Amino acid sequence: MAADEEFVTVEARGIRVTLDLAVGHIRELTVERDGRQVAPLHRAPWLEEAHAADTPAHLQRLSGDFLCAPFGLSDVDGSPAHGWPANSAWKPVEIRTIDGGRQACFELEKRVMGARVVKEFTLRDDHPFLYQRHLFQGGDGAVSAGLHMMVSLPQGGHLSFSPKRFVETPADPQEADPLKGHSALAYPARFSDLKKAPLADGGTANLSCYPFDRNHEDCVMMPEAPGRELAWGAALRHREADLVLSLKRPEDFPSTLLWMSNGGRYYSPWNSRHRGVLGLEEVRTYLLAGHKASIEPNDYSEQGIPTSISLTPSGEIDLRQAIGIMPVPAGWDRVTEVEARGDRLAVLSDIGEFGVPYDPAFVLHR
Repeated sequence: MAADEEFVTVEARGIRVTLDLAVGHIRELTVERDGRQVAPLHRAPWLEEAHAADTPAHLQRLSGDFLCAPFGLSDVDGSPAHGWPANSAWKPVEIRTIDGGRQACFELEKRVMGARVVKEFTLRDDHPFLYQRHLFQGGDGAVSAGLHMMVSLPQGGHLSFSPKRFVETPADPQEADPLKGHSALAYPARFSDLKKAPLADGGTANLSCYPFDRNHEDCVMMPEAPGRELAWGAALRHREADLVLSLKRPEDFPSTLLWMSNGGRYYSPWNSRHRGVLGLEEVRTYLLAGHKASIEPNDYSEQGIPTSISLTPSGEIDLRQAIGIMPVPAGWDRVTEVEARGDRLAVLSDIGEFGVPYDPAFVLHR
């Protein structure tokens, strides 16, 4: 472990992760594999700049991945947008050596609906995965939650996913005022094919190829199709020849939100320079409707799609994800399937497959 006043870095053989303690954002996640260093997570271009006093902390220090609770609009408990986990300090609790790796535990200094929140990172030697879990211990009430991972795709890439029930844009566009920004998709809209997303101008777009337009700010929600034990999302960067994977159990995060930020916000601190950024976000929330709408009966919850977690004074909620980062073989342009095969994860494409070391028990809570 390396530490200073703001950051903690934890390493195992072939992988290291740095956490920004001020806000709980992953500042860097780097994998060394096949003679290459791969670090595809996003960092905002304004991290070293001064900001207006009313700029939210999560926006000032926007990077990598972070826990949100609530997810998005906070209209119940008085916390900032995306909640205290994304906007306030975390403290190291323990960093220890485990068999074949390292494990780090951090605690949020504030409470979420009265709950103690713990962030745990596990790194295993030669595994190209950050195994992360978040524990909500105690508390009282319900709250939406999500993991806000962001991938940098400056030269574009291909997106693919395990099967979804449908794809949906929220009620309102990300940017409705043409003087402030531009959203390209139709809002609201529900559709079945990511390759045929309805546009505001009446056409369609292929969202599996990112970015799909110039100067746009858009998002879609994709609830998981039932019947799958391990759900996944993949962002393959063509020019860089590498891959970001998100692995989850649908019981933890029933939906995936895609935030497509490609120069479509014109105001500070965005200033049309936040480009080629993909939020590959695993969530338990109702669209972008906020805390209150996510804990009340809504269209998703009535379909059996959970949109919040329920906290109790004696209970514990355990939410898990594995973030995979790795090079891909020459000629790969997309991922078609991901399969857990014992202690290996198989990644498949139209032209072949490769495998990497993987802990199959972690994501599935075994």
